[in-house]
Amino acid sequence: MKRSTLLGLLALPLSAALIAAPWAHALIAARATPQLQVPHGWPAPHYNFAANPVTPAGFALGRRLFYDPILSRDGSVSCGNCHQQFAAFAHLDHRVSHGIGGVNGKRNTPGLFNLAWQPELMWDGSVHQLELQPVAPISNPLEMGGSLALAVDKLRGDASYPRLFAAAFGSPGVDSQRLLRALAQFTGTLVSADSHYDRAMQGREAFTPQEHAGLDLFREHCAACHREPLFSDFSYRNNGLDAAPRDAGRALVSGHPGDQGLFRVPSLRNVALTAPYMHDGRYDSLQQVLDHYTSGIQSSPTLDPLLANGITLNAGQRRALLAFLDSLTDDSFIHDRRFAQPHD
Repeated sequence: MKRSTLLGLLALPLSAALIAAPWAHALIAARATPQLQVPHGWPAPHYNFAANPVTPAGFALGRRLFYDPILSRDGSVSCGNCHQQFAAFAHLDHRVSHGIGGVNGKRNTPGLFNLAWQPELMWDGSVHQLELQPVAPISNPLEMGGSLALAVDKLRGDASYPRLFAAAFGSPGVDSQRLLRALAQFTGTLVSADSHYDRAMQGREAFTPQEHAGLDLFREHCAACHREPLFSDFSYRNNGLDAAPRDAGRALVSGHPGDQGLFRVPSLRNVALTAPYMHDGRYDSLQQVLDHYTSGIQSSPTLDPLLANGITLNAGQRRALLAFLDSLTDDSFIHDRRFAQPHD
């Protein structure tokens, strides 16, 4: 739901003098806290907020934690450093994540949106639950370089966090479960569902002829893996990047040789904003991605059969497909102030 729509539904008939009061601004901001609203035609989410209901104080705490480098070992890197809102919470122009001390990680930073619908997270599916996802970057020596225990100790010793945790959860106490639940209240409500594509599918806007041709091509060549409306089937596939995988991918989690070089199919929502592409960020543009699928597929024992012959596209079809992919950009999401870095 768009921010303006949500505020409209929650609006109260306040007088001009009342609206001018500082506490009234706080009230309005609190009531604009996102709740997970399943867009029409979408499947039910995997993450169950019943055990972790979103509250204004919980969401605000999760948002603050997301942008606070206090969670890293040396206080230099926050979640928001690698997940930038203007890039749909990906890391624009960085092939792989950058951690403490400027150390490079091993994989590209994916965009963060519609996470509540993902049955597993990370490129290799190594995390099975949204609340547990932050443990990986917090404890990774190439990312935030710390631990949950260290983060909790630092939060307990902070001048403001104990009060914020008490407000969010109704009683005093800073612990790892509350830390992870607060972050899930924020990241789980990062819903992107208001692109031109969405409005066209709802009949509120119209595709251009080129975009419509691109949609037809997408459904013919891409939708088997990038399934609407989430634009992923969340499976793991080898898309032919290397004849001998440089990164074992899913096999590191499953231990199965048949999973060598398989990675989670990413959502294509906001794909025009999230360059570079692939799990290792090897492609700088969507044009290069199309080059790969049309003429760059590398055969290997675990190559997905759907890609054995590549995808044939002429120049006009490529332009149409790129136009359609542009229609998946959700400008309201990347400009939603509720998700931006707080400055209080």
